[in-house]
Amino acid sequence: MRAGGDRPDRVVSYFRREWKPLALVTVTGLLYNVGLGAGPLFEGKLAQCLLEVLRGETGWPAMARLAALYVAVTAFVQTARYAKRFYVRRFANNVNRRMKAVLYAGLLRRQRPELLEESAGSLLTRAISDVDACVEGMRKFTTEVFDTGVAMVVYVGMLLAYDWRLTLLACLFPPAAFFLAERMKKPVSRCAAAWKESAGRLNEATLDRVSGAVTYRVFGLEEKRDQAYEERLADYERRAVAAHLWEGTMQPLYHALSMAGALMIVWLGSRNVLGTGWVSWDIAAFTTFLACFTKLSVKVSKAAKLFNAVQKAQVSWGRVKPLLEGGDLPEKTAPAAPAALEVENLTFAYPQGETVLRNVTFTAVPGQIVGVAGPVACGKSTLGKAFLCEYPYQGSIRFGGKELRDMTAAEQTGIVGYLGHQPELLGDSVRENVLLGSPGSPVPWLRAVCLEDEVAAMPDGADTQVGSGGIRLSGGQQARLALARTLCHQRPVLVLDDPFSAVDRTTEAQIMENLETLAGDGIILLLSHRLDLFDRCDQVIWMEEGRCRVGTHQELLETCDGYARAFLAQKGGSHEAE
Repeated sequence: MRAGGDRPDRVVSYFRREWKPLALVTVTGLLYNVGLGAGPLFEGKLAQCLLEVLRGETGWPAMARLAALYVAVTAFVQTARYAKRFYVRRFANNVNRRMKAVLYAGLLRRQRPELLEESAGSLLTRAISDVDACVEGMRKFTTEVFDTGVAMVVYVGMLLAYDWRLTLLACLFPPAAFFLAERMKKPVSRCAAAWKESAGRLNEATLDRVSGAVTYRVFGLEEKRDQAYEERLADYERRAVAAHLWEGTMQPLYHALSMAGALMIVWLGSRNVLGTGWVSWDIAAFTTFLACFTKLSVKVSKAAKLFNAVQKAQVSWGRVKPLLEGGDLPEKTAPAAPAALEVENLTFAYPQGETVLRNVTFTAVPGQIVGVAGPVACGKSTLGKAFLCEYPYQGSIRFGGKELRDMTAAEQTGIVGYLGHQPELLGDSVRENVLLGSPGSPVPWLRAVCLEDEVAAMPDGADTQVGSGGIRLSGGQQARLALARTLCHQRPVLVLDDPFSAVDRTTEAQIMENLETLAGDGIILLLSHRLDLFDRCDQVIWMEEGRCRVGTHQELLETCDGYARAFLAQKGGSHEAE
């Protein structure tokens, strides 16, 4: 659940949520950056002490004591620096983890059609690269607030204490670096955005080249696809160079502009040492002043570089923010209680497409298995997908008297379980593909789909890795493993689209018997073109040209010629014989 005032689509919410590590960053950052002022001060004193030693005005022990104190102060300052960086990194890691969790949760809640409209490469770029860029910008900002902001205040304060007139003259140049960095905001952002877009296109081409490798090879299209991929790669390289060129070439320029004031310090500062300037200096004062200004100039150039890094992060934030709006970590959903399923006058058409379903009406009660069959492209898979509410439908689908489309996504997830044509297995172990992180053993569910013995014979049993998308398994094993997962996470309505397409008839009969046992108080919609076991279904829906006939198996044999012909043909008989 969302904490009060927590908005994942607002940057400030991540800072507010991580206030504890940020508080430690503040304390250690102040100690470190205020302590940085001791460096130039000790450098000046050491230079003055060395001069006095050479003149015979003091001895080497004084020099040694001063150096030892310098080392001790430096050790304390660097310890504070280590602590600050540790907590900054912890802050960044926490933000990265939460932002990606919210992002992925948002992607999972989006409907499949929305995801299919976007290229896979662009989606991966936003999900990984853009979040990392945003968090890196936040990390640099948090770091430089102290390493640049506080340090600059310390150095400017020390310069003013030594000679405020010379400080004002020398500090005329650093603002020029800031001004230049601001002027470069647009080209830097434009190049960064073009680079990100090109990276998305390259990722898309890479996935396409890998997934279609066999097809391209069989049809002799490898050379053509390689050429198209090389064009995407060349475009990515060109835009990557352009994006990094702006940042790389501007950094020395920022530094040169910031250091221009050193010329005035050498000229006017030397007069102070000679006693003809605005104030009277010794070597220690001159060395400290010059060292402070040098370090200040370095900080200014880093601040200008920070502007460019933040601008790049803003580009990524603009791309990823829409995916975070209204998002939060997913709510835990529990299966709903069993209830009746009522479908009335269900009519469905894909956007800008013809009507696929027309006035489908049926009712199922807990404990029933409803078989759905029909000729090729009759709309049975579309009927199954209608229960996912991916597209709007006309008519009514009510569960327990409540309209399905009016429920929240969490409520719908707690009601409908779905197994489609594609198994969509995880690149993980057999165990994780069944349990999905839940406690318990996968064996009962593997046994239910007749996969227990085959898994036991695998090298690592249930801990055997199935590979990306289950590539190490056969088609039948993939389908049954996906069915085991669906049964393990059972819902009161299970939509099984052709679950037996890759198994033999003996295995099909055994799995069907197990389904009858496991269904319990649930409702199973069994969508299949294989009708061997439809005589064991409580109801049968025969779909043809978008319309349906509903009845028991025996009723449809007697009243529906299409169903009778299909069933008897698969049984080895004929309608005339019947």
